[in-house]
Amino acid sequence: MAIEQLKVPGVVLMENAGRRAAAVVRRALRRRLATPLADAQVAIVCGGGNNGGDGYVIARHLASWGLHVQVYAASEPQNLLGDAAVNATIVRHMGLPIHPILDTNGLAAHCESWRSANVLVDALLGTGFHGPVRAHAASVIVQINQCRPGLVVAVDIPSGLDGDSGEAPSGAVRADVTVTFVAAKRGFDSPAARPLVGRVIVAGIGIPPWLVDRAVDELPES
Repeated sequence: MAIEQLKVPGVVLMENAGRRAAAVVRRALRRRLATPLADAQVAIVCGGGNNGGDGYVIARHLASWGLHVQVYAASEPQNLLGDAAVNATIVRHMGLPIHPILDTNGLAAHCESWRSANVLVDALLGTGFHGPVRAHAASVIVQINQCRPGLVVAVDIPSGLDGDSGEAPSGAVRADVTVTFVAAKRGFDSPAARPLVGRVIVAGIGIPPWLVDRAVDELPES
């Protein structure tokens, strides 16, 4: 509705979302770290859609704020489309490390790096995901859960969780914090979702409240 009715470009919404999520990560690190923020190590796992695009925005802002950022690409950045491609290109031109995790060997090679990070950002799958998780994404989710550091932050929704039903039939990332955009997702209150979403922080992305109210009014009766 924001794109079609207000004519807000998607890349602007992605920028707002990524910057707000990056600010949450930085604030969490300030509270948790006994060392200077410049020593913080952040791992960001990016998928091939707009959720991955949010991850690239987060990487850019955290790096600009002086944190050490490593990006792990579950999809070839050059194969991204639209707004996600724009932000992956910026990250690449900034010279930030982008590590491919395109197969099992690539995943296994980075497990210890993820464990030693101060925070891992899950930007693999977003709210557009429904149904069973594809094999490679499922492997990435398993690896995140096995190699998790002290803090895992999910972008909009933990990867693998269905935001409508609150179910995760193929498994999902276990997040400590979920930074969700515009509003909490319907499925977050499901008993199955509660252990996965952790603390939920709702972040605005520049959509006026009256448009959100209109969207709610247009929801079908449940």
